[in-house]
Amino acid sequence: MAEAASDDRVLTVSRVIAAPPEKLFEAFTVPDIMLKWWGPEGASVAEHALDIRVGGSWRTALANSMGQDRAVCSGVYTAIERPHRIAFTWAWLQADGRRGAETFVDVSFERVDRGTRLTVVQKSFASVEQRDLHGQGWNSTFNKLERLFA
Repeated sequence: MAEAASDDRVLTVSRVIAAPPEKLFEAFTVPDIMLKWWGPEGASVAEHALDIRVGGSWRTALANSMGQDRAVCSGVYTAIERPHRIAFTWAWLQADGRRGAETFVDVSFERVDRGTRLTVVQKSFASVEQRDLHGQGWNSTFNKLERLFA
């Protein structure tokens, strides 16, 4: 569930997934696994370029279930601490070809009794509406990730 922190432009989404932290970390860093769940329900990765190392860039193009309406997002990895944390920047490609407002994403993997508490903190959004849209996207994406490990 999305929560507003003291700054209403910060998104926190958390979910317990029935898998160890090492497996969830791989789901974020092994392209063949990531392609199975990345993006909200009804979307798939139409193309990708992932250079998974600190300072490396990433780019994905998401397509809807009909293969249309591509949405491109990209960024740079800022932290990779196997199997506890991964962080990266995020921006959507705009219609004019420029990158939109950049946010920072910090993903943590915490071992708990039933698997791993996966927490995403993304900040700082240009608006509360953008934060809420990303909250819907992350929750839908985590539904796919949860099914992958069911």
